[in-house]
Amino acid sequence: MRTPAENAQLALLLEVAGTPKPGNVDRHRDHGDLRFEHFLAGAVGSLDGLELAAGAGPMGEAFETAVEGMADQRGGNTQFGCLLLLVPLVRAAASDALTPDGLRLICANSTVADAAGFYRAFEHVDVAVAEPPAEMEDLDVRRGADAVPTLEARGITLHDVMARSEGDGNAAEWVSGFPRVFREAEAILGDDGPATERGARAFLRLLAEQEDGFVRATSGPAAAREARERAQACLDGEEDPEALAEEFVERGINPGTTADLTCGALFVALERGLPV
Repeated sequence: MRTPAENAQLALLLEVAGTPKPGNVDRHRDHGDLRFEHFLAGAVGSLDGLELAAGAGPMGEAFETAVEGMADQRGGNTQFGCLLLLVPLVRAAASDALTPDGLRLICANSTVADAAGFYRAFEHVDVAVAEPPAEMEDLDVRRGADAVPTLEARGITLHDVMARSEGDGNAAEWVSGFPRVFREAEAILGDDGPATERGARAFLRLLAEQEDGFVRATSGPAAAREARERAQACLDGEEDPEALAEEFVERGINPGTTADLTCGALFVALERGLPV
């Protein structure tokens, strides 16, 4: 039987292997210098941190360790957002608390040390993030470890950081018990076929359900609306998802938050018996 950390690693691998996922790296498509192989290496490198997440130590340390290991490949950032979701999910699974209420409690009990680990993780890899509000410049995550004294002086926990991250889909899951992740996990379990195909269909459903925050931040609100509408068209049989995947890669429209949520849903599904 796989451990929660091993299921999390498998979820990372299944997510990137699923195809087609419009705009994202998958086993049929690369993004310039960011390739499928880099995601495979990132999943392998993340295991030490995921195993820490299954223990009782600080989640921030587990996250930073996972990101540092993930970054040990030549492509750059592959699964930062996935790991942000997986660390509390693994903690919950390892403590028999893999439920929305269990996740709410685990995340609410995060500490200032966890926030510091989250910020230090930005030292290991470049992450595309939106500009912070003017009043939060001293807490810009891109400052990395330089922001830790401010976190400590203000007593800001990782849950506090997520609660202040307005418009970020992963942060919204963190502070609300992972509702989209759990809902989509049930849809994956109710689906059929190989896990990679179930994951790809989950990706389309999640993208059609809500605008992707990463697309909004990197390509603009019009592109985010378009991605959502065209994902729904794929579900309705009006567009070919393979063709859309090629087009979005060419245009640089990358629904990265949707990929993160898909990974989280695959993990929960694996923990609940998804056969592989």
